[in-house]
Amino acid sequence: MGFSKGARGLGFFLAGLAFLGAATPRSRGLSLKSASALVLDQSTGQTLLEKQASAVVPIASLTKLMTAMVLLDARLDPLETITITSDDKDTLRHSRSRLPVGTRLPREQALLLALLASENRAAHALGRTFPGGLTAFVQAMNAKAQQLGLTGTRFEDPTGLSSGNVATARDLARIMDAAYQYPEIRDFSTRPATSIQAGRHSIQFPNTNALVRSPRWDIGLSKTGYIEEAGRCLVMQAMLANRPVLIILLDSWGKYSRLGDANRIKQWMEARLGSKG
Repeated sequence: MGFSKGARGLGFFLAGLAFLGAATPRSRGLSLKSASALVLDQSTGQTLLEKQASAVVPIASLTKLMTAMVLLDARLDPLETITITSDDKDTLRHSRSRLPVGTRLPREQALLLALLASENRAAHALGRTFPGGLTAFVQAMNAKAQQLGLTGTRFEDPTGLSSGNVATARDLARIMDAAYQYPEIRDFSTRPATSIQAGRHSIQFPNTNALVRSPRWDIGLSKTGYIEEAGRCLVMQAMLANRPVLIILLDSWGKYSRLGDANRIKQWMEARLGSKG
């Protein structure tokens, strides 16, 4: 994976956004179930589709893309062992986890689980074991957001369980394009599945985005998210109609409607541009 897919880097991408401004091409005949949506040509920054893309909304586990960038920027030892503790349990929403307390794993494997399986305990442990702890980690997340010029983005925790983690679809496009520059994020977020050894047992973790397992899709970066306040969210970098695109789908109301929206966008682009990719 890499820039062979056609991405030309964050500078050109942001320049394209500035040039295009608020231009919003119409998507005739395309009905999306997501409340907020944005599709951009990653090479040029051209807006291909837009729906409520400037609304500031909770982003749930899409947060973990920023978590990954902050962690990788810190250049901590990827092979250092970290331990999942009771502090990593979700006391806000009491969500379930397949990662038992007491599990010991390399930092890079915790990052893999956070991106691929959206493992909240893994993401929390990464922030908790950061130099300076969770407070310093969240500060670094917000500093990174400021560095990227994100005006509608704010983070309160590294997991996305807090509804105070918010962004706009346009800000998320910048986050995605920045995250795409990290080979580890491209790799970890698009693996179909992984497993860890916990004691005598092997625990399987499938990717939360079923589309990464579809031969019809060529996906270079992926992340899902869900909390009640955010609805079901999905962001992807993918090749559609022979061009690299960034797809942001937020607050989709049905369990599978974000996947349906992604497939509808794919069909719409291929029909509109007269090419399959």
